[in-house]
Amino acid sequence: MDDALELALAALLAGGHVLFEDVPGLGKTLAARSLAGALGLEFRRLQCTPDLLPADITGSFVYDPAARGFEFQPGPVFTSLLLADEVNRTPPKTQSALLEAMAEGQVTVEGRSYPLPQPFRVVATSNPVEHEGTYALPEAQLDRFMVRLAVGYPDRAQEQRILLNRVERRQEAAHVEPVVDGERVLALQAAVEAVHVDPDVAGYCVDLAVATRNHPSVQVGASPRGSQALLLVSRALAVLAGRAFVQPEDVKRAAVPVLAHRLVLTTDAWAAGIDTAEVVRGVVATTPGPATAGAADARP
Repeated sequence: MDDALELALAALLAGGHVLFEDVPGLGKTLAARSLAGALGLEFRRLQCTPDLLPADITGSFVYDPAARGFEFQPGPVFTSLLLADEVNRTPPKTQSALLEAMAEGQVTVEGRSYPLPQPFRVVATSNPVEHEGTYALPEAQLDRFMVRLAVGYPDRAQEQRILLNRVERRQEAAHVEPVVDGERVLALQAAVEAVHVDPDVAGYCVDLAVATRNHPSVQVGASPRGSQALLLVSRALAVLAGRAFVQPEDVKRAAVPVLAHRLVLTTDAWAAGIDTAEVVRGVVATTPGPATAGAADARP
């Protein structure tokens, strides 16, 4: 899961939210908990179910007999990293409550707005193979996730290592020691904002987004939010690689996880079994990259 975890970390450092979408049993929840533990962030897990109400996420007013009045009791969303497990199992009304928190960093309860702690990030998981009792995330909410990642099955050696790690651990839970804390995470986010971006690299991000809009298999392409997210994740990947500038390779690596879930295919393309990730890979392969963008362009 090295590649998926690095992209998830890049999205979190870029100020975005992460969606893990894959079949059950591949460690999506464990990945989210491990990220929270390594980053030293306060972590809460929300198991999404069809009967989950918005107040179960945001909190609600509870009557306090001693004060003879109603007092606001914060919900699980008041944390630094929220794991929304199986987010597609909760109904649209509850999903919209999570959407406000993700988009605006606040929740509104009975007309009052309450800011969320900073940093605040959501890591959600979704099961794409089971549809009974689920509510597919609408395009507007999918667009709020900076990246959508698929873990995939491990190869034989990796799966054997998973089994042996469990044997050596002698317990089910896997504990990850903190590497940084919340203040350091904010400092890393500031470092991402300081990464130099060559105008040609920014133009390359725009070219990729425009190419998705003009693709014959795509009905709705990536919006300017998509091209901006592509550049933000590319900057974070540059920081993780120890560079102060973005390379075209960073953009290419981030393209599928950032853009694929923002596309809406035409009916014919959907019926033909065309995948949005396949469309993005084709766009990356056919869109010319910037002529020059490298260390020589980085500002001191």
